[in-house]
Amino acid sequence: MRHLFHVTPSGWAGLATAAFGILVLPSLASSYWLSVFTSMGCFLLAIAGVAFMYARLGMVSLTQVGLMGVGGWIALRLNHAFDFPFEVNLALAATATMIFGWILALPALRMRGLYLALVTLMAAGGLEIIFATFQFPNGGAGFWGVQTGSGAAFRRPWIAQSPQAYLRYVIACALLGFLCIELHRRLQPGRAWALIRRSEAAAMAAGVNVTLYKTWAFGIAGLLGGAAGALLAGSLGLLDDGTFRASESVMIFALAVVGGAHSWQGALIAAVLYKVLPALLNIWGVDANLAFVIFGAGLLHAVITAPQGIAGQVLEGLGRLSPKRGAKDA
Repeated sequence: MRHLFHVTPSGWAGLATAAFGILVLPSLASSYWLSVFTSMGCFLLAIAGVAFMYARLGMVSLTQVGLMGVGGWIALRLNHAFDFPFEVNLALAATATMIFGWILALPALRMRGLYLALVTLMAAGGLEIIFATFQFPNGGAGFWGVQTGSGAAFRRPWIAQSPQAYLRYVIACALLGFLCIELHRRLQPGRAWALIRRSEAAAMAAGVNVTLYKTWAFGIAGLLGGAAGALLAGSLGLLDDGTFRASESVMIFALAVVGGAHSWQGALIAAVLYKVLPALLNIWGVDANLAFVIFGAGLLHAVITAPQGIAGQVLEGLGRLSPKRGAKDA
């Protein structure tokens, strides 16, 4: 129990960062940056899911943005069809997307590496086509609920009606997502995933149910992706198929590697690069597509010289500045 609830220095830093985002950031940001930071918080939750799968199991999932679209579609449909409270829509959308993640895991359980990446990328491409063909619900009649013209309003949480309050709500949900990942890492699933990543044969010889724990990991990634999509629907009120392209799934995985998939700092860096950097380029009058060039250079740098990503390099540098602390962490 002591190990389960022990808070590391990195954990305290994460809690302090979340406290700053909840208590201070919304009061300082303009309306434009409130929108950018809220979107960044939603994608931070999705990036945490794809980074978790890569860090714990070495599995490359390229369908995370598609899972966000599934969660957003379900949240919109439930809101317009049944007028449920936002928390109910969020929970049901996340649960349904988790089940979808389990289904997606079935054909991928015996695959790894390039083949797993291709299967998940094909799934993301199929979801992109579905979203483009049928669109997202906006209050219309029928199962799809699509109508021309302006759509019906989307109900936000009663405690997060203003943009500032909704940003706090999104950051709190992202914090819960990271705590969920950390809790799993410290319990039996974390030990099983570590053994599977090292050697599936050794894991099976030790009695680990590889199929169960791989499916479990896909479910967690689906849960986080679905919650991120529902939160994004609450932020924008209406979703567009252009947000959930298969190429975006590839992009957030690449940024998870650039930022550092093994720590919360890496996921945060990836979310900042994905959302804040293009916004800054727009403000500076530079084509935001230049960000893709920067992302490519960052990926090459991570692959060649920084396998732990930017976060790993920063933490290593801090460890060198404090030899005793670095030795203790090691």
